[in-house]
Amino acid sequence: MIEPDYNNLDKETQSYLHSLSKKDVERRFGRQLWEYALKHRLDYDELVEEETIRNLYNYKYVFNI
Repeated sequence: MIEPDYNNLDKETQSYLHSLSKKDVERRFGRQLWEYALKHRLDYDELVEEETIRNLYNYKYVFNI
């Protein structure tokens, strides 16, 4: 079995997966991240970006060859 690494994908695919992950993170954790950012005086966009990248490595990839 081949286990793909996110870093080995082309730029267009990486960008697409990043945008999907960001939408997913904002949908699932947006309110919690916003409250955490306010409470700790952090940048909300930076928190979302960090969670987006973490979320990418939780995806299951399926390739049709």
